[in-house]
Amino acid sequence: MSEQAFHPAPAAPREWLLAAALLAVFAPALAGMADQWLTYDYLSHGFLVPVISLWSYLREKPLREQVPVATDPWGAALVGVALLAYLAGLAASVISLQGLALVLAVAGAVWLLRGTAWLRSVAFPVGYLIFMVPPPAAWITPLIVQLQLFVSVVAIAIAQAVGLEVVRDGNVLLLANGESLFVAEACSGVTSVITLTPLAVVLGYYSLRGLRLQLALVVAVIPLAMLGNLTRVVATVALADAYGIEFATEGPLHDFLGLSTYLVACFGMLGVGALLRRWEER
Repeated sequence: MSEQAFHPAPAAPREWLLAAALLAVFAPALAGMADQWLTYDYLSHGFLVPVISLWSYLREKPLREQVPVATDPWGAALVGVALLAYLAGLAASVISLQGLALVLAVAGAVWLLRGTAWLRSVAFPVGYLIFMVPPPAAWITPLIVQLQLFVSVVAIAIAQAVGLEVVRDGNVLLLANGESLFVAEACSGVTSVITLTPLAVVLGYYSLRGLRLQLALVVAVIPLAMLGNLTRVVATVALADAYGIEFATEGPLHDFLGLSTYLVACFGMLGVGALLRRWEER
């Protein structure tokens, strides 16, 4: 490891060259991830993740002015591992592996050019990039199915408890008038869980000091998302029972229910964060 004089100034030419090289090499991975961000609602936050990561990096820049710069050849080894993983991801057409390889390559490049201390200082903005990587479909599909079933079962129980005449057949809710509602993927809560988790991580990291409280905020996303979607489904059932399926599931009212569900979960997360901050202050 060879020490260099620290310079908080702009990146050296070799750093720009390596960044350009990595961008060119991983361009197919970025294009593949962007396609999935556009295709699936629950991955649309992928476009914002690099922006938030850059914001975090710039926000903490003054704190790195005293961090020493030192080249470290172990970073080259990590870049090599990342490239091997990337080739495997390309060969198998696995976007998740390609995206993970990109994050590893970024970490390896920082380690190589600026050393362990610098890598540690940018651990959060670099690590945060993991949220832009689409999770494997083999993980998400079973989760969606289970959440759809959970929402269907609990929504029926709540609807019947408030006096609505409705029964369940799998993920299909049968109304008293003979019409039926299908609990779709959008009502499973998976979109809220996956998109709110990165926001909860940022909120917890910058507003809470204790790791346990930060984790508590992130975990709180799950019940908040479930509660919001349960409310949405029960409200849709009530509207369909009173005014018909078309009124409840089409037009601006249905869109408003979907948006309000997400906003309620967001405000709930902010509320939980505020409570945890007060707890921490005490």
